[in-house]
Amino acid sequence: MSPNFNDLLAGVKREIDEVAPSDVQKGLGRPRDFALLDVREKDEWDQGHIDGALFLPRGFLEVKVEKLLQDKDQPVVVYCAGGVRSAFAAKSLRELGYRNVRSMAGGIRDWKDLGFPLVVPETVDKDRMARYSRHLLIPEVGEEGQLKLFKSKVLLVGAGGLGSPAALYLAASGVGTLGLVDDDVVDESNLQRQILHWTSSIGTPKTDSGRRTLFEVNPDVKVRTHNMRLNASNVEEVFAGYDVIVSGSDNFQTAYLVNDAAVLLGKPVAYGSIFRFEGQASTFIPRQGPCYRCLYAAATPPELAPSCAEAGVLGVLPGTIGMIQATEAIKLLLGIGEPLAGRLLVYDALEQSFREFKVRRDPECLTCGENARIELADGPDAMCATG
Repeated sequence: MSPNFNDLLAGVKREIDEVAPSDVQKGLGRPRDFALLDVREKDEWDQGHIDGALFLPRGFLEVKVEKLLQDKDQPVVVYCAGGVRSAFAAKSLRELGYRNVRSMAGGIRDWKDLGFPLVVPETVDKDRMARYSRHLLIPEVGEEGQLKLFKSKVLLVGAGGLGSPAALYLAASGVGTLGLVDDDVVDESNLQRQILHWTSSIGTPKTDSGRRTLFEVNPDVKVRTHNMRLNASNVEEVFAGYDVIVSGSDNFQTAYLVNDAAVLLGKPVAYGSIFRFEGQASTFIPRQGPCYRCLYAAATPPELAPSCAEAGVLGVLPGTIGMIQATEAIKLLLGIGEPLAGRLLVYDALEQSFREFKVRRDPECLTCGENARIELADGPDAMCATG
């Protein structure tokens, strides 16, 4: 008579070693000398798993385990829901050359019955899966990265030309909290490039207009409004609650203040500026590269740096630079890619060209140099073309 499944399972269990959940739990309380491998499916893992376990579904075991567990002499304990899949997995691991493999008898079922703890990971809930599905497909982002974005807080200094595209894309990407700092109201002349605002917003504070638009883009996102002009007395309090600063101010005074406060508080800054047909972008990470003052030690005289109202700006230009700033912010939040730290990216819209320049940290810099002492102060209100 042909053997049935129970016969097959009994045969497998005679070939492998099993360990009781209580012994596994005791081993977790000491410096662990064994790898713990969960071979259940993703939905089972999400319902709760043993702290410190590695996740590899049974169906992918033979294909992927040698990349996950490279030392075949390291002891391995395999578990599943009830001890069946883990038994077959243990047998396969032995056949692959793993010399010290055991299956946890009774699996998670017995583990829970004994009252031992489980870790329940945060997941992107089903209601939000569709919105962020394209992020979830990217290995460098995935569910873990999207959850990081949900928990992240980004402050946009300026809700104008640069802040508009940056805010829209950060909101669409699911950054959990966005702060808008601006003390201006929407003017008709803004609408040619400041896409965060609508015709119906004319005369409305830009922070209120921006909050309304961002809610329509993504109601998941919390928008904090700071209807004020940043100065030395309030900048530290405003910056304290954010992870990354996106700098799109329209004057040198604010640009230097943002830089100095960011270095003082250890906040990275995604920097951008625009002028007529040209834009610049860089990323300043405190103690990991140069700061804004290393790039521009002193402000350009007002007569040499006219504002957008005086010199004009191509309406689509801030879209290009603002999206670069948003990209840099997301990379910083996720810890992926190479930020623009130590590099200045210069874009020429007429030539449709990018040039890159190295920026070195200035040891004599007043803000991040070797003998720097940061004292936040309000300087002269010199305009530059960034909004």
